[in-house]
Amino acid sequence: MRVENAEIVITGAGPSGAIAAGMLRRAGRQVLVLEKETFPRFSIGESMLPQIMTYLEEAGMLRDVVEAGFQFKNGAFFTWGDRETSFDFRDKLGNGWGTTYQVQRARFDKVLADSAAKQGADVRFRHEVQNVDVSGKPWLTVKNLDSGEVFRVDTNFILDASGFARLLPRLLKLEQPSNFPVRQAFFTQVRDHIGPDVKGFDREKIRIVVHPKHVDVWFWLIPFSDGVCSLGVVAEAKFLDQYPGDEMQKLRALISEDPALDRLLVNAKWENPARTLRGYASNVKQLCGPGYALLGNAGEFLDPVFSSGVTIAMTSAHLATKCLVRQLDGGTVNWETEYATPLRKGVDAFRAFVEAWYRGGFQNIIFHPNPDPEIRRAVCAILAGYAWDQKNPYVAEPRRVKVLEEVCAPH
Repeated sequence: MRVENAEIVITGAGPSGAIAAGMLRRAGRQVLVLEKETFPRFSIGESMLPQIMTYLEEAGMLRDVVEAGFQFKNGAFFTWGDRETSFDFRDKLGNGWGTTYQVQRARFDKVLADSAAKQGADVRFRHEVQNVDVSGKPWLTVKNLDSGEVFRVDTNFILDASGFARLLPRLLKLEQPSNFPVRQAFFTQVRDHIGPDVKGFDREKIRIVVHPKHVDVWFWLIPFSDGVCSLGVVAEAKFLDQYPGDEMQKLRALISEDPALDRLLVNAKWENPARTLRGYASNVKQLCGPGYALLGNAGEFLDPVFSSGVTIAMTSAHLATKCLVRQLDGGTVNWETEYATPLRKGVDAFRAFVEAWYRGGFQNIIFHPNPDPEIRRAVCAILAGYAWDQKNPYVAEPRRVKVLEEVCAPH
């Protein structure tokens, strides 16, 4: 078997893998990225958060993203029956970007992967990792899906950015169940035909709609710059199983139950099939070990409700590459305390918000008739992705969210 050598191997060319590759190349490191698919390819998770803009800058990719012409995004708009509220991410606690983009992930991910390649990363599509050994010096067996050749790669370190494929968690038996109920999403992309004269509609914000009768059922509508929008519904799988038909029939039936959303999409052209994702919440026993670290969804995925997935993925890339560069330079790194623990702090802040959402308490917070401006700015900062800012009281002590729920509960 032919053997190659690579200083660092990244499995997966999605956002966490591409960002890590860019950051490592800017630090002068040699990087091999192995991706099973061919880009562009469809992926869900299209609404970005402003926190990622810092990582795009750090990875040398911001200009490529800006010039790609994605839909500008400055906030989030929430509806619940006849109640409405919006958050402008520029009006938040703390410094940092207040704007970002809503993106078709097929094109966005390719922009990032191409940018990593331009910076000197060796990005190979149609290469499937078949086996990994981290018992000593790490190595992988890889199959070129075009030629059929199987070869070995010896490396100093593996960053697993394989997303929902969860390569290392499967091969190293690191997976463990999430404590979230089994939820499911039905989603598609439609040509929305929502004109600029439609009152209350803002293409520069994601629209999140709470089902009028079921507080734990919600819809997303993410407008893109080309007149298309991403549209989906999320609920517990057992709830969705009650609806007859295929994915599209279930999605359209559920949308019809929210009159305002149904009216908004009255002229939409349903040109694409609907897809589904079920039981997507995931967790692992550990995020790192000798010779490897898990990035993004390969480690843990919470829920799509606050669009945190790509932000967590890029934050993991940022934290891991800082540790890895220092280690390869001869420094001592405690991966648990310097990577896993800091990453989980932000994940836990998002988790507190997600749990509050599905309890219905978060809705009471954001739709409160007399919100405290400073609390609202602190909440807005986390909605904008700044879940690692310890100056934010809801990051420093996520349990405060429950207290806030109780204060805002209707009496």
